[in-house]
Amino acid sequence: MEPIIGGDGLAAGTMGEAPADLVKDSSQEAFAQDVIEASMTVPVVVDFWAPWCGPCKQLGPQLEAAVKAARGAVRMVKINVDENQQLAAQLRIQSIPTVYAFFQGQPVDGFQGAQPESEVKAFVERLRKAGEAGRGPSPVEQALEQAQAALDGGDPGAASALYSQVLKHEPENAEALAGLLSCYLASGDLETAREMFDGLTEEMRKDPAFASVAAQLDLQAQAGDAGEIPALMEKVAADHNDHQARFDLAMALHGSGQEQAAADELLEIVRRDRMWNDEEARKQLVTFFEAWGPTNPLTIETRRRLSSLLFS
Repeated sequence: MEPIIGGDGLAAGTMGEAPADLVKDSSQEAFAQDVIEASMTVPVVVDFWAPWCGPCKQLGPQLEAAVKAARGAVRMVKINVDENQQLAAQLRIQSIPTVYAFFQGQPVDGFQGAQPESEVKAFVERLRKAGEAGRGPSPVEQALEQAQAALDGGDPGAASALYSQVLKHEPENAEALAGLLSCYLASGDLETAREMFDGLTEEMRKDPAFASVAAQLDLQAQAGDAGEIPALMEKVAADHNDHQARFDLAMALHGSGQEQAAADELLEIVRRDRMWNDEEARKQLVTFFEAWGPTNPLTIETRRRLSSLLFS
């Protein structure tokens, strides 16, 4: 598959390696080109500083680090006010450090004085988001959309290739990691999916992007312990109120890909005895919904049927 991230058709700096001139020194003569013109396509941070300024020595490296972390989505220009006094006067720089941000040729944000590192990062992040909103979907966003469409269309191989492209550029992108896990699950490679999921940090597993994957892995594990479908169907036929057998049947059906039939069995338990085993059937349906996703037609229809049973 031809890469859609970092190819020749993308503007320099949108993904991949950061441009060489991401942070640069400028002057009054080059200000229009380095700041005003450059900001027509990407936000530009302008740091007004001087060699004798103590707070500047703290703020400058923090700004540079945050800008470089944005991987080309934001640029930075440094102006030495001692060497560019006329420009500093024109822009009414009264104290340093002073930071202005320009986008599409206009000043859009700024601050004076040293700031906590968290504030500096938040400042640059606001600019990154503003820039992306002005440019439309980023290459990563486009790749993620195409990958999800491929997965939804029953092509986990194509989806996996796209998610892998994203992860080459953003190794901790939660949506791409979760998508790749879903590809393994869709392909039946449960062992790889489980190993990959277990290898995530505890903090990352809490990301909402992994909710569906976690639910699917949990359901697969339960399906493996549920038993054989024919034997369970015989037990349910012999005693329609054998809720444990019906519950196990639902898990076995779900594990074999018969999601509608699995939901029907759990709904039948709710209809017969909604409080059985501390509402286990209802709780398991909620896990189904998490695994299927909120926009899945089966989720929507089953939620409607469950609500009808609970509130009738």
